[in-house]
Amino acid sequence: MTVDDATSGEDARRPSERSGYPTPHHVVDHTAEPTHDPLAIRLEQLILGAERRYTPFQAARTAGVSMDLASRFWRAMGFADIGQAKALTEADVLALRRLAGLVEAGLLSEPMAIQVARSTGQTTARLAEWQIDSFLEGLTEPPEPGMTRTEVTYPLVELLLPELEEFIVYVWRRQLAAATGRVVQAADDEEMVDRRLAVGFADLVGFTRLTRRLEEEELGELVEAFETTCADLVAAHGGRLIKTLGDEVLYAADDAGTAAEIALRLIETMAHDDSMPALRVGIAFGTVTTRMGDVFGTTVNLASRLTSIAPKDTVLVDGAFAEELIRTREAPASEAQAAETAAEAEKQGQAPPSYRFALQPMWQRPVRGLGVVEPWLLGRRST
Repeated sequence: MTVDDATSGEDARRPSERSGYPTPHHVVDHTAEPTHDPLAIRLEQLILGAERRYTPFQAARTAGVSMDLASRFWRAMGFADIGQAKALTEADVLALRRLAGLVEAGLLSEPMAIQVARSTGQTTARLAEWQIDSFLEGLTEPPEPGMTRTEVTYPLVELLLPELEEFIVYVWRRQLAAATGRVVQAADDEEMVDRRLAVGFADLVGFTRLTRRLEEEELGELVEAFETTCADLVAAHGGRLIKTLGDEVLYAADDAGTAAEIALRLIETMAHDDSMPALRVGIAFGTVTTRMGDVFGTTVNLASRLTSIAPKDTVLVDGAFAEELIRTREAPASEAQAAETAAEAEKQGQAPPSYRFALQPMWQRPVRGLGVVEPWLLGRRST
């Protein structure tokens, strides 16, 4: 529900022209009216906890927010324009008041408040779509012949709503605590935004060909199994899943050893699953820019390019990643050096170094947009 602008005759321009934030017409229907379906209205009131009371103009005025700012907040949250229909509630007014209050108090700049609205809207929109498509849709199948979906949906939502709300807040607080911990441990202010991370892409080999052979339902189940497996492994071994792209996942880790362990675990796990295509992984280490939970920069691009040239069931890493593993003594520079170090330790009656990973230099090759790189093949070191 985005807000159209004031209805006074003094300014008849479109909201997109007044605010400076153009609204794509293929996305937003400016003539859209709220639904009048009785069940939909009852469900909306149940979920929002309030009745429709305000037009967008009335909501902005009640919240003490300019129409321009209110319109930008609503668009950022991802809601469609509703003209001046009476469709907003006390909760909508409170949300506007809170965001504007953070700006007025100097806790957030106006662009940052817009970004908060946008990132929250995008994240929760995906969550809500998943819950309806994959969760509620299955549960609302009529349990007895003759029952309609309408008769099942309302009481089910009524029971689930408080439990799901509490769980979502719990997970958000946990994630916020973890993210805050990473930020306060940063070496300096610059590192909070531009950080040195290991970034990995894991990609299913031959996925395009697979889409031609599988039915849509089978393909959906395969993608869901792939994403679930990757998410579980990344989390279990201390990484962070940045995003999933169907046949590809992007993850990050604070150190090279963690990223290497995740990559090899992914390869090993998929290799033991006959229903899964082969996997390949590319990892790079370096400075990345983080925005709205995503990562950007040359390091990310390099990891993606390494994935595209990796043979199936292998992990390719860049030189900076290899150097980091060697620096932290997670891998030897070469097997000859490892043997020499072990022999020296034995002479002195000491235990030889224990390396987790092995690195093998590959042929230099040009990588589109990044020049010539020398990838390294990552593996486990045999004991």
